[in-house]
Amino acid sequence: MALSTTVSQRKQIKRKAPRGFLKRVFKRQKPQLRLEKSGDLLVHLSCLLFVHRLAEESRTNACENKCGVINKEHVLAAAKVILKKSRG
Repeated sequence: MALSTTVSQRKQIKRKAPRGFLKRVFKRQKPQLRLEKSGDLLVHLSCLLFVHRLAEESRTNACENKCGVINKEHVLAAAKVILKKSRG
C-alpha cells in the first residue's frame, strides 16, 4: 500500500459544520420553520455539494477557453448551467 493512501485514511476532520450559525440563521429568517435534529446538517451538505459542482463546472469552462485561471465569467456561466440543471 502506498504511503499517501495510508496517511489520507488516518487523517481526521479538523473542522465541523457550523451548526450554531446555521440554526441561528434559520431562526432569524424563518421563525416558524421546524427542522429535525439533523436538518441543518443536510442544508450544509447541499451547500457544499453545490459549491463543489460550481467549482468543477467553472474549471471545465476555464479549460475550454484555454485559460489557466478561473475568472468571474467562468463562475457565472457555470452557475447558470448548474441552476438550470437543479430546477429539474
